[in-house]
Amino acid sequence: MIGNPAAGGVDGQTREKVLATLADDADVLACDVAEPGDLGRILGEHPGRIPVVLGGDGTVHAVVAALLARDELATRPIGLVPLGTGNDLARALGIPLDPRAAAQAVARGRERALDLLVDGEGGIVVNAVHVGVGARASEQAAALKPVLRRAAYAVGALLAGARTRGWRLRVRVDDELVSDGRRRVLMVGVGNGVSIGGGTPLAPHARPDDGLADVFVSYAVSPLARLAFGALLRRGKHPERGDVLTVRGTTITVEGEPVPANADGELSPPAPRRTWTLHPAAWRVIVPAEEPTG
Repeated sequence: MIGNPAAGGVDGQTREKVLATLADDADVLACDVAEPGDLGRILGEHPGRIPVVLGGDGTVHAVVAALLARDELATRPIGLVPLGTGNDLARALGIPLDPRAAAQAVARGRERALDLLVDGEGGIVVNAVHVGVGARASEQAAALKPVLRRAAYAVGALLAGARTRGWRLRVRVDDELVSDGRRRVLMVGVGNGVSIGGGTPLAPHARPDDGLADVFVSYAVSPLARLAFGALLRRGKHPERGDVLTVRGTTITVEGEPVPANADGELSPPAPRRTWTLHPAAWRVIVPAEEPTG
């Protein structure tokens, strides 16, 4: 079990309950990640064990990246007990948000192969990445997160939405130029999973195992349009706007004015060019044996 002491929902009592539940069905070793190099060391010291993440999307991101770097991504599935702030990947996969139920799903579940986005620098995206106002909102929220927790996303979005005029960006999906840079872009979203920020449906129709990424480009840059876009984004209705373009593909390039990005909750500073390529069925996660109904 790989724990992140900084994850939003991790406390000693919850940790012990998860350990006890996992121990009913498996031999469990608990490890904490205190330094960036700890993950590779832990994975190397215990090659025959399945890593189970006790944390959020950021910890999953780090474990998947470490497995990729060790060339073990195809051979070692991971489990997830979602104890982060947003837990968006768990929501997309039907993994229970209750820690004990999630631990039972890990011990008794089944493996599911998922797609993976890999950027031009070798970085990864397991759930979703977005550039523009959403990443600017995440920057604003980062300072507020220790106090406001999940509410920090909403406050950060309000601050960013009020101040952002957009960026001139060219967006190419596979062989198609879908935005030529002449219009300002408020936000570009690329979804492997469905939601960000604890349930905001960035890509409401995305599936993490269908071999395609869902992409949208929003041109809602006027003050009123930004407000309307933000309200619809919270409900997953933003693709219905006339100033929002939606496409699907496997290779996505965004270039133009330097723009910040947020990949699985991890912020990146403004950059003039980014490319992501989707790798189908690149990794596996343990999900409940039965799909949730309803």
